Amino acid sequence: MKLTTEKIRNITVMGHGGVGKTAFVEAALYNAGVIDRMGRSNEGNTVTDFDPEEMRRGLSISTAVAWCEWKDHKINLIDTPGDFDFLGEQILGMYAGDTALIVMSAKDGLSVGAEKAVRNAGGIKIPVAFFINRMDEPNANFEKTLNELREAYGQRVLPLSLPLMDGERMTGLVDVMGGKAYTFSGKKGEMQATGLPAELEDRIAEYSEQINEQIAENDEALMEKYFEGEAFTEQEEAEGMRKAIAAGSIMPVFVGSAQENTGVSFALDLFTRFFPTPLDGHPVTAVRSDGEELLLHSESEGPLAAFVFKTFVDSFVGRISLFRVFSGTLKDEGTVYNANQEKDERLIGLNFQNGKKQVPTKEVIGGDIGAIAKLSDTLTLDTLTDKAAPVKIRPPEMPVPCLTLAISPVNKGEEEKIMQGLVRLKDEDVTFDIVNDPETRQFRLSGLGEVQLDVISSRLKSKFGVEARLSEPRIAYRETIRKKVKVQGRHKKQTGGHGQYGDVWVVFEPSTQEGLEFAEEVFGGAVPKNYFPAVEKGLLEAISEGALAGYPVVNLKATLVDGSYHDVDSNELSFKLAARLAYRAGLPQADPVLLEPIDKLSVHIPDDFLGDIMGDLNKRRGRILGINADTIQGHQVVEAEAPRAEIAKYATDLKSMTQGRGWFTIEFVRYEQVPQNISDKIVAAAQKED
Repeated sequence: MKLTTEKIRNITVMGHGGVGKTAFVEAALYNAGVIDRMGRSNEGNTVTDFDPEEMRRGLSISTAVAWCEWKDHKINLIDTPGDFDFLGEQILGMYAGDTALIVMSAKDGLSVGAEKAVRNAGGIKIPVAFFINRMDEPNANFEKTLNELREAYGQRVLPLSLPLMDGERMTGLVDVMGGKAYTFSGKKGEMQATGLPAELEDRIAEYSEQINEQIAENDEALMEKYFEGEAFTEQEEAEGMRKAIAAGSIMPVFVGSAQENTGVSFALDLFTRFFPTPLDGHPVTAVRSDGEELLLHSESEGPLAAFVFKTFVDSFVGRISLFRVFSGTLKDEGTVYNANQEKDERLIGLNFQNGKKQVPTKEVIGGDIGAIAKLSDTLTLDTLTDKAAPVKIRPPEMPVPCLTLAISPVNKGEEEKIMQGLVRLKDEDVTFDIVNDPETRQFRLSGLGEVQLDVISSRLKSKFGVEARLSEPRIAYRETIRKKVKVQGRHKKQTGGHGQYGDVWVVFEPSTQEGLEFAEEVFGGAVPKNYFPAVEKGLLEAISEGALAGYPVVNLKATLVDGSYHDVDSNELSFKLAARLAYRAGLPQADPVLLEPIDKLSVHIPDDFLGDIMGDLNKRRGRILGINADTIQGHQVVEAEAPRAEIAKYATDLKSMTQGRGWFTIEFVRYEQVPQNISDKIVAAAQKED
């Protein structure tokens, strides 16, 4: 098959966890002859769930690509995880696609996962189609699910296939646009014509009319034909549907059972006819080396620009980079230039991936998806381009980590192995962060939810042999003072020969500066100037540990006002130690208090949950700053501030309170005094540790 960009369909398969996304991909590959038998996610033998952790858990946790040839077209299927903790995988999977196919369960109707998938597809501006799945199961209800979709997204939701039912069993389907009925007759979704049920004729005519109207609205020439009552030709219908779906004025609906392999072949037929090509698909913004922006539409003749949307590590092949060519043609010819890292990369083994199985190729044309093994410096979100005329694709906005846990080795002494493993896992997942926090002496692992962090912990063990535990991180409290005090610090030590002598009087008081504000008001040379830096240094070292619970001290002003020295025994060390003695004497007298970090939250929730969320934030000692309408209809944004100690597991709790519909962003704003009853407990716990 001679492949052209027009013959490619890039389809991102999305939806709630457990609705059958991977099963749909399996059925498509089986029908196209790519595999001999369909695997099952819960058995760990599917093409796109090849990661050992996915096989162990029986669910998708990474984006994977599979492809097949169908009716002289190449269909790339990008299988994305359903769990909300892997939103980054979904977004990058959509970025590489041209249509989002949202798989739904006919038993469960419009799920949270489907809602989020539609919303995220809108953010990236790719069109949406639906496959109502699991029609083979008891209590499957196509009509209810279709009605929920139409209520949520309007009359642009239009079925292209309807189920033929025998009791609770789907025995065939109706081709809405063709006006014909078929019964299933083979293992690969084959169908044979049957009589169209009379009770469906009016309904099919109504849907057909609505479809034709939407086709006409996106093309002036077709609009004329439509108003004159002329029928569209097959080619006009196909081109009109592609434009209407690409514009979002039609959200097509298919029906079937991926597990039973019914309705999938029919859907593939219509994908090739009606789904947008890469040329119709969403353009991406790229930037030239001189800063000029340009839009790339996947033409094979343009400047080379291939966007790496996924990296994974194969135990035999090593690192593999999956990419979508948004412009030009990537050929297996020596080297390619990474515009982000500003380095040449040697090409070894350009190929197409079916899960982890590789099919070598000499080139990947504009609009297609390929893979390269063993790129040494290339990371996810990088652009591979031509060094002579480099362009850099602007990546989609990625979700910001909102849950932080401490990660530590089960076996002491393996801290370095944990950090090395996490750095390498970061290649495969760009949505988590790892920080070595010297203050709390913990590795802080931040991600989108507990499932994601648990998967990372499991991968550390399976890939790098280091067993880790996750726990709530320590809070980085601070201490400060509220009173002004004047104290003496005197260091005197006599040994054989020269002794040590340093004597200072220091005034400690609250300051508006964040750290230590040091000043001197010494008269008459009581302390020589050359010892002032030693006094300041002693205090700077001392403020790392407060008088209450050993936390760093902030907003402290220390003024050196008096002291004395010895011509022979005084030196810098003596004055440094004298300053520390003054600090230890003065701070307990200066009414020390504990401060806690306060974070600002922007909580996005549907209207229905507003009361619950506000009540919950109040229980967490939160302050509601305001409530604003979200950009999403029927959603609100609650702006609030809350102590970090009270929102450690907020990502998990919010998901539970809103059935997965809510999400939030978080940022540090300031430190505030801890209420006395809570402060007493923190101080007691710190003293107990000592």
